[in-house]
Amino acid sequence: MIKDFDFKDVDNTYSNFKTKDLAEQLAVLQRQCTYMKIPVMIIVDGFESAGKGAVINDLVRELDTKHFIVHVFESLRYEDLVRPYTWRLWTRIPPRGDFAVFDRSHYHQVKMNADQSKEEIDKQLEHLLDVEDTLMNDGMIILKFFLNITEETQTERLKVLEKDEDRDFLVDDFDRKENKNFKKYFKHYDYILEETNTFRAPWHIVSGENIKEASKCVLGLSIKEIQKGIDYLLGLKETGDIFVRDYQKNPTHLQELRTDLMLSKDKYDKKIDELQEEVQQLGYRLFKHKIPSVIVFEGMDAAGKGGAIKRLTKPIDPRGYRVNPTSAPSETENNRHYLWRFYMNFPKKGRMTIFDRSWYGRVMVERVEGFADIQEWERAYDEINAMEKELADFNTLVVKYFIYIDKEEQLERFKSRQKEKPYKLTDEDWRNREKWDQYVEAMNEMIDRTNTKEAPWVLIEGNDKKYARIKILEDFIQRAEAICQKNEIEKNEKEKKEKK
Repeated sequence: MIKDFDFKDVDNTYSNFKTKDLAEQLAVLQRQCTYMKIPVMIIVDGFESAGKGAVINDLVRELDTKHFIVHVFESLRYEDLVRPYTWRLWTRIPPRGDFAVFDRSHYHQVKMNADQSKEEIDKQLEHLLDVEDTLMNDGMIILKFFLNITEETQTERLKVLEKDEDRDFLVDDFDRKENKNFKKYFKHYDYILEETNTFRAPWHIVSGENIKEASKCVLGLSIKEIQKGIDYLLGLKETGDIFVRDYQKNPTHLQELRTDLMLSKDKYDKKIDELQEEVQQLGYRLFKHKIPSVIVFEGMDAAGKGGAIKRLTKPIDPRGYRVNPTSAPSETENNRHYLWRFYMNFPKKGRMTIFDRSWYGRVMVERVEGFADIQEWERAYDEINAMEKELADFNTLVVKYFIYIDKEEQLERFKSRQKEKPYKLTDEDWRNREKWDQYVEAMNEMIDRTNTKEAPWVLIEGNDKKYARIKILEDFIQRAEAICQKNEIEKNEKEKKEKK
């Protein structure tokens, strides 16, 4: 990539065009993308003082201001550091039909730290590439530009800025650090670019030696690549995409559960207080060790998710957790990838978010009811596994509870709700019940394909609510205790190394 870049042989394809004309052509494509609901992400990254600001100014000069936003990726904020690595990218993706222009990019965090181990760098790049693939599979066009300059040019530009009383603030400590260690960062950036240069989202290396020429080049390539992306998406829409599922299993995880397991009231009363005391202490330990927790509750309608959540959260300090009930997506949420709304609600370090239903709606209700097409829900298994792996890599406690009740027990609970709590029973519940077999098939496949070491499914026999609640509390205690102990061991080992 940049190690092979020849400043004497730069792309002059757009040199004879006027910047204004190119900007107006890009604005035409923006209107087309807005009409077609195609989101576009344009990344303008590169060395510090390579001209990113000037290039972005030319890039957006003729765009409709209602349908673009510029995100500046600067030094990490507190909010960025206490959430999963790609949270910074997910919270900045554009809605369908809009442009998002990145000054620097979601790679900035890994770019800044050239002293990380190769293993840590590769892990971060893997997560970022997974998200790019996820977004492009959902119809987003992603363009990546890297403005390349020589060490001499950077040094001269930094000197000019530092002497300018009105613009000296543009030079920060990292700019000076990068310039002082230019060769080190050059090698570091080259590795990042090589590893993230993909067929569908390649890096375009643009000379920043002449900023006006760089603007024309970025504009011209943006026009070319966005038009190519539009043509590709139009082709998919017109011809369709031949899709054959290769999943051949027929798992019966739920049918194999015992539905006769029960716990007497005496045993329940004896256990519940003791277990909740342990949960309370573990809540504080998780906070102390800055371990975020993502707890998912799924299950059949009327399985008792709400009651189980209530027993789990009752002893926990309410300042440390949040219950996130998942209903049908809003218009704003529908305008972005389906995982976006969940990333917006992931907890920061030490906090807990409990999802009462979750992203698994994609492969259950959206699959069964036809709200997502087969390609969309089929992709979701890998997308979800990648997301949950990132959470686990961020030292998050990820646990997923599926509460199962059989068809007869559900009917009894529906009848009871009709009499005592009619507000908790909807027409949709009855319609879902009519598709019981389809839902069970989808649920079994979901469990089979997303039960991972990083984010396991815990199947809960739910016909007896007391038994289900105690099993959940006991399992949570075991898993929370394990991750706290792991953290304590790693902390002690680190302290020993530092003393040596």
